[in-house]
Amino acid sequence: MKILVAIKRVPDPEAKITVKPDGSGIVTDNLKWVINPFCEIALEEALRTKEKLGGGEVVLVAVGIKGASEQLRTGLAMGADRAILVVTEDDLDSFGVASILAKIVEKESPNIVFLGKQAIDDDSNQAGQMLAALLNWPQACFASKVELAGDKATAKVTREVDGGLETVSIPLPAIITADLRLNEPRYASLPGIMKARKKELKEVPLADLGVDTAPKARVLKLTPPSKRQAGKKVESVEQLMELLHTEAKVI
Repeated sequence: MKILVAIKRVPDPEAKITVKPDGSGIVTDNLKWVINPFCEIALEEALRTKEKLGGGEVVLVAVGIKGASEQLRTGLAMGADRAILVVTEDDLDSFGVASILAKIVEKESPNIVFLGKQAIDDDSNQAGQMLAALLNWPQACFASKVELAGDKATAKVTREVDGGLETVSIPLPAIITADLRLNEPRYASLPGIMKARKKELKEVPLADLGVDTAPKARVLKLTPPSKRQAGKKVESVEQLMELLHTEAKVI
């Protein structure tokens, strides 16, 4: 069983994000970068699947600048076997990323591809679905539980939908995207960190893949959210009702 896990380098969710004055992007000076939390959940599920099966290989792949190797090393320290970094300085949209991942999948021939359901920086929630379409593979998105059949030919996935939970059975190979409640990722142990230094991390220039990554969509401008106004304390229900009627105008 070979499992491919795509991870993305994103700003730390706890970091304070500042938009550039011209709105062209965010200020990255001294910004801490981490594995996208949903991608971390996807990696944890891949590692648990390997442990349940008693063997296999978990391969990480990331697309981005050379600095993304730091997040791949973190994934290797958690327990992944090896990693691939597709190196590019380009700003890629979801289709560009999916096209690159499709090439890697063709070369690696995994049984399952795990991804986070979305990245916390752009919240697009598109790459997994686009990858499934490009490969013509079955997909199960927003997974909160994954179980493999005894013959390892199918997966039963419980997914979170608007109306509650839905359970689907899909043949492998397949694309599965991880939701928040799928698991709780492990921390990298000290022995894992030491072992990660010796694990393979292969860098592949984007040009070597022959993929057209011309963006189909582009960000015109970023603007920070408006500051919230301070709330008001009221002394009585009557005063609250009056303010809802005269100021908020919701009743």
